[in-house]
Amino acid sequence: MKLGWGLVVTVLSLVCWGGQLIAWLAPATAQRLGLMEAETDVEPVYWADIRGEAAWDSLSLWPMVIAGALLMAGQDSWAYFGLVGGGAYLYFAGRGIIVRLAMRRRALRIGSADGVRVGLIALAVWGAMATITIVAALVSLEGA
Repeated sequence: MKLGWGLVVTVLSLVCWGGQLIAWLAPATAQRLGLMEAETDVEPVYWADIRGEAAWDSLSLWPMVIAGALLMAGQDSWAYFGLVGGGAYLYFAGRGIIVRLAMRRRALRIGSADGVRVGLIALAVWGAMATITIVAALVSLEGA
């Protein structure tokens, strides 16, 4: 169980954190990879928001990657990284979903319908991963 969940957490968090790192440092590459929309296709305020979000997420989402790696390695310290990383990912996912839904309701240009849908699904997956990891970390620490 620990190995399997550790692998899931590591892969999903690497996709998210790595994607945000690319979006921050190489936005043209992120656009080619479909990780973000082109600046000309979205509202200027949305562009500024996702650029700032990518920078901050690159600096703050790494603990979940460590949690997954430590969990796979059987290290009990994974739970601390899981709590911190899970909290960061839960915030990231919740904020991302709410902001995108609010902007879409106001008919702001935030990307193609397919791109927004894929983004919302990815955020929901990361939010679920965060919630499960937080619960598992609390259970693990309770048993320690």
